[in-house]
Amino acid sequence: MKFILEGAGVFIYPLGLCSFLALFIIIERFISLRDSKVIPREVANSLIAGQLPQLSNELSSSIGRILYFFKTSKPDPEALKAFAQLEMTRLEKGMFWLDVVVSAAPLLGLLGTVAGLVTVFATDSSLPSPETISRGVGLALSTTIIGLSIAIPAIVGNSYLNRKIDKLCARLNICVESLIDVHEKEKSK
Repeated sequence: MKFILEGAGVFIYPLGLCSFLALFIIIERFISLRDSKVIPREVANSLIAGQLPQLSNELSSSIGRILYFFKTSKPDPEALKAFAQLEMTRLEKGMFWLDVVVSAAPLLGLLGTVAGLVTVFATDSSLPSPETISRGVGLALSTTIIGLSIAIPAIVGNSYLNRKIDKLCARLNICVESLIDVHEKEKSK
């Protein structure tokens, strides 16, 4: 492992940054996308049952902020849906950077591969020395391994988190529609 890290040369710094960024975003999104932070079960069940939940300025969850907006602003259904959409985009915070890492890590590995091969073949003499070949091939292989080792888990994390966000957005949409129905029923009474 030490050989791979040392063989990556200067490319280890941007690859290390990609690794840190991917790990940070994946852990932060795992924590932030818990059900209790987005749609607590009791609130969702209450809305689906046709009852307006009793929350006292509960702003720590997405549905809590939507309910607070609903109770304080008395918006029309379109304004409520627009606010809910704003809350849904908050769920995607930082995911753009994870997409960048998924794309950049293997490209940095490829750039290191090309740089390693240029090192091997860009000599003034007709045959490169064994040391030059070793250094160039080491750079080429090390950066490729590290780039792919970063990209593959980042792709898995990105796919899982995007699927989770899609599910949470669907649940938020159901809750907002239920909230609109509850509001319409109260208005007709």
